[in-house]
Amino acid sequence: MNTMAEARFQTQQRSSQDGRETSLWSSGFGMKLEAVTPFLGKYRPFVGRCCQTCTPKSWESLFHRSIMDLGFCNVILVKEDNTRFRGWLVRRLCYFLWSLEQHIPPCQDASQKIMESTGVRNVISGRAPGGAGEGPVPSHVKKEVQRILGHIQAPPRPFLLRLFSWALLRFLNCLFLNVQLYRGQMKMVHKAAQAGSPLVFLSTHKSVLDGILLPFVLLSQGVGVLRVAWDPRTCSPTLRALLKKLGGLFLPPEANLSLDTPEGVLARAVVHATVEQLLASRQPLLIFLEEPPGVRGPRLSALGLSWLGLVVQAVQAGIIPDALLVPVAVTYDLVPEASHDACHALAPLGLWTGLLAVLRSLRRWGCSRRVCVRVHLAQPFSLQEYTINARSCWGSRQTLEQLLQPIVLGQCTAVPDTEKEQEWTPVTGPLLALRQEDQLLVRRLSWHVLNASVASSAVMSTAIMATLLLFRHQKLLGEFSWLTEETLLRGFDVGFSGQLRCLLQHTLSLLRPHVALLRIQQGDLLVVPRPGPGLTSLARLSAELLPAFLSEAVGACAVRGLLAGRVPPEGPWELQGIELLSQKELYCQILLLLHLLPQDLLLLQPCQSSYCYCQEVLDRLIQCGLLVAEETPGSQPACDTGRQRLSAKLLWKLSGDFTDSDSDDFEEAEGRYFRLSQQSRCPDFFLFLCRLLSPVLKAFAQAAAFLHRGQLPDTESGYAEQLFQFLQATAQEEGLFECADPNLAISAIWTFRDLGVLQQMPGPTGPVLHLSQAFASRESQEKLGQFIRQFICS
Repeated sequence: MNTMAEARFQTQQRSSQDGRETSLWSSGFGMKLEAVTPFLGKYRPFVGRCCQTCTPKSWESLFHRSIMDLGFCNVILVKEDNTRFRGWLVRRLCYFLWSLEQHIPPCQDASQKIMESTGVRNVISGRAPGGAGEGPVPSHVKKEVQRILGHIQAPPRPFLLRLFSWALLRFLNCLFLNVQLYRGQMKMVHKAAQAGSPLVFLSTHKSVLDGILLPFVLLSQGVGVLRVAWDPRTCSPTLRALLKKLGGLFLPPEANLSLDTPEGVLARAVVHATVEQLLASRQPLLIFLEEPPGVRGPRLSALGLSWLGLVVQAVQAGIIPDALLVPVAVTYDLVPEASHDACHALAPLGLWTGLLAVLRSLRRWGCSRRVCVRVHLAQPFSLQEYTINARSCWGSRQTLEQLLQPIVLGQCTAVPDTEKEQEWTPVTGPLLALRQEDQLLVRRLSWHVLNASVASSAVMSTAIMATLLLFRHQKLLGEFSWLTEETLLRGFDVGFSGQLRCLLQHTLSLLRPHVALLRIQQGDLLVVPRPGPGLTSLARLSAELLPAFLSEAVGACAVRGLLAGRVPPEGPWELQGIELLSQKELYCQILLLLHLLPQDLLLLQPCQSSYCYCQEVLDRLIQCGLLVAEETPGSQPACDTGRQRLSAKLLWKLSGDFTDSDSDDFEEAEGRYFRLSQQSRCPDFFLFLCRLLSPVLKAFAQAAAFLHRGQLPDTESGYAEQLFQFLQATAQEEGLFECADPNLAISAIWTFRDLGVLQQMPGPTGPVLHLSQAFASRESQEKLGQFIRQFICS
């Protein structure tokens, strides 16, 4: 904490100096340049360390402090120096020569090994349920296995891989300014590969380009040919055939059949054998843990869970001793051709359609709107080690209806000190064949890796600028530098550097479709967000900044909810600072908000208890200066530790041992009180933190107000369309365009379903949503709205 305080003091000194220089910008376009300082001291914060609680051995063995001093490399910058040859002709053919020199290991046809695997032979010979019967293997069963295997994969073609790498290198140089990769993170991956275990890359999914960009980056860094698990819904049969020859993998449709069908049993056995053979041959595998961009639904991909379940099952069965998991993320200034239409996102992409999309991207983006890209590789960790340690962190959980419904309806006031159970991703495909305990392991492992991927992602300049524009900050130059340093102070990296003025010009050129630039007197430039879809797009971009400030934002909204019944929201800051806030009340209010917000947004680590996160939120509020400790009369000062005696139950307590005895900490916290700080910068910063969560909370509040207007019963998709139209109409009336997002409508409906507001019942054409009896009255609906609105800071 002292280090952070010293760093913040130095930051404030630099900010005061920057503020004096900022005035030079408003007087004209002189040569005075102010440089962004995207470093803490002399280096960036190193991000991407694995969890020390679940994987302590990996945390120590696969990291060395020397890699923190390594810089970045531009993957798509290929020159004469990147080849073995020199000369004027080499400078013109360096892309082609570079693609020829890439090491592509020979890939043998493994169909015979898969046919002879134990699982497939058991199914064929009839020793497994649903098999083909005893006796000789029928020829039509062999043909069926070959057909399923042909649907899953094909042997990669080295010539096609080199040709595609050459074409992709030219395309990426036309589309992007640079694709940056941190050498220190790449060194960790190389060190992990030397251990002898196969590498499994688990990535976020921001763009359709991720599936071709990541294999290109890792091939150029000597990792090898990456086998990518693609979503068959997004590719036409022609495109699937091409991608399989480039190393792609596709789950056969028969694998999603029920457990008792012979076709499903055989397909799952072939998929299991294929993954086992890939891992045994140490071929790197890439799995996307998020749904494809633009898909309305849960954040966690059901297809990604299925592929990860196959890897977990291979390790547990002893086919391979261990596998090293590498969280991966790709961040863009702007995602090229980002589509938020669900129908368009689920339409299969054909080969010719893809080529037309490439030409359209080059035409629309061109040289004037080329974006920057960062590829992030977090610290690898052992799957075997995680499997052993993670099970000890599992505790009892309750549904959202059990946790929050009595409190919302006023039936009780005590907040249960229990974890929330919330799973929106359905269990499909090969994951159905796993035991219930293993399914839970795969789900929590996915959340753990997704949290690591997001934590290692850099914040791009467009996210910072969109946040400032969305919250109507006026001095963009000074505020941009301030928000950059605040992001770095919280251990998150930024994906930019350079001179501030050039950086802002580049960022505004990318955001030009969403903002209006107005030149006013004395050469000043006024940047105004365009109403309507422009504000919605800025809200999506600003959401990329939320993980860096999530703890403080949750704490600020919890403080707002605690003060809602005491001080009017429009009251002065000095009046709110008079109120004493007990630590126990803060804990309870933070827990309520944590239960209300969806797991897709919070991305909490499964090994971290809610009580532990409450303490982290409170510590963050104190560190950033929003809360100050208040010594009550007659109480012992918080800094006086001389007369305190440590009880035996607190000595050498395990960090993961959060049992019912932790309720004693709540009792000890009753005597600790805090006040809101009266520093001049605190009101604006408090409002800034509250506004980070306002799109989600306001969408939930409007969904509560829509309960008596919506037409129920209705299907889930139908009611989601009703709510989305209501959000759009409200946005036109009140200007809340950041809430008019179909994903927020879906999230609100699923949260209300978990809360017991909506009930899902079988219907003639499928499940139908009904309004539950507990929230049928307007009084109950108003209580729900008041519960949500208490966390919103207007």
